[in-house]
Amino acid sequence: MNKQIFTFFSLAILWTLMGCSTKLIKLQDSELRVVNREISSIDKATNSIALNDKQGDGLAIIEEIDFEVGTLEIDLKGEDIRGKSFVGIAFNIQNDSTYEAIYFRPFNFQAKEKIRREHSVQYISHPKHNWRFLRTNNEGQFEAEFGRQPAPADWFKVEIKVEKESVIVYDKVTDKELLAVKRLAKPTSKKIGLWMGNNSKGGFRNLRIKQ
Repeated sequence: MNKQIFTFFSLAILWTLMGCSTKLIKLQDSELRVVNREISSIDKATNSIALNDKQGDGLAIIEEIDFEVGTLEIDLKGEDIRGKSFVGIAFNIQNDSTYEAIYFRPFNFQAKEKIRREHSVQYISHPKHNWRFLRTNNEGQFEAEFGRQPAPADWFKVEIKVEKESVIVYDKVTDKELLAVKRLAKPTSKKIGLWMGNNSKGGFRNLRIKQ
């Protein structure tokens, strides 16, 4: 009986693992719909692209990808320019101004002031729940410190686990949780995209999707 139970659970675990697939997205070959940005460079050797900076938020929506829940893994690169480097990934994109996103402020990663470091990782749900609204009304609930404190101008790797009611962000170097939040929008869209904040450019590479 015990052997049968063990075999049953072993098969169940194997089936679950087989049901999860990880796909590497070749960003340079993807069909991107770019909003309020232009692609400034493409490097096929490193599977990376960069987008320029402009006033206002920007998106590069990956048209051929359907994603509702699962895990996103990506390398990101910002700058060490205070107030001008916001880079991340958007999901549940309903239109160019209605979406959820996880983004980072690299200029805060190694800030001397603790309060600035605690503003390194951010969840938003536009248009209503932008960073200012969330910080004013829910201080400390939707943003957090990046514990490892990467160099602000270097590439850093993160994992974003999107569930129906929550989002959890991990540092892939240490596998430590950075931020866990309750989603402020219902999943109604399967569109995802690269995201940049006001006056920010960004580098993106090695996007992987596990579903």
